[in-house]
Amino acid sequence: MGKVYLVGAGPGDPGLLTVKGKALLAHADVVIYDALVGSPILDLIPPTAERIYAGKQRGAHTLPQEQITALLIEKAQTRAVVVRLKGGDPFMFGRGGEEMLALVQAGIPVEVVPGITAGMAASAYAGIPLTHRDLSSSVAFVTGHEAAGKYRPQVNWRALAEAVETLVIYMGMHNLGYIAAELLAGGKDPATPVALIRWGTTPEQEIHLLRLESLAGQPSPAAPPAIVVVGAVVNLASLLPTLYPLAPSEPQ
Repeated sequence: MGKVYLVGAGPGDPGLLTVKGKALLAHADVVIYDALVGSPILDLIPPTAERIYAGKQRGAHTLPQEQITALLIEKAQTRAVVVRLKGGDPFMFGRGGEEMLALVQAGIPVEVVPGITAGMAASAYAGIPLTHRDLSSSVAFVTGHEAAGKYRPQVNWRALAEAVETLVIYMGMHNLGYIAAELLAGGKDPATPVALIRWGTTPEQEIHLLRLESLAGQPSPAAPPAIVVVGAVVNLASLLPTLYPLAPSEPQ
């Protein structure tokens, strides 16, 4: 029997892939990869390895989650090194916990290899420190897209409005108008700066700077994939250098 490695591919810049992740790709027999893993990282996979695309995007899942899990179990029974390659970090809104639990229950050896999560890296590349001694002593990573069919949402946006100084929101673009309205209802200052960072850490990176009040109840001004950063630290984006210096939009 082989072993499954849940490998975080990082946020997009291939230079941010970990040394261990790169080594595992070089020795992989099978690689099952997600939608947000770019070609520079996929090019590290040896030609002898089997590649299986298992990407998920809003409204379009190549393979349902149950089938992905079954595939991991099947491949581990016949191959030595099975790499499950996920964008960002497997345990940060990547369903890595679900897959690891299923593999353990099936008796399959499994190991997680953490990756740099997009919320941290995209913010850094946009010149936004998530914490700053004078501006923010707390940060929360939150999903803006919860599982369908939940009895009630787990994210209490109104409570977060006052409890946390910096919010980093994943997969929130389609619900951004609702999220902004809830944060305002919870007492967040309407002038709170917001950054929308598309394709963070890649040459296609875009930075949109706005005010929270301009987003409430409105369609998102940018399309996914994007990370949303809410908080006073966003104001530093116009003062600090970015890796890909694009002209951000003016706060509205």
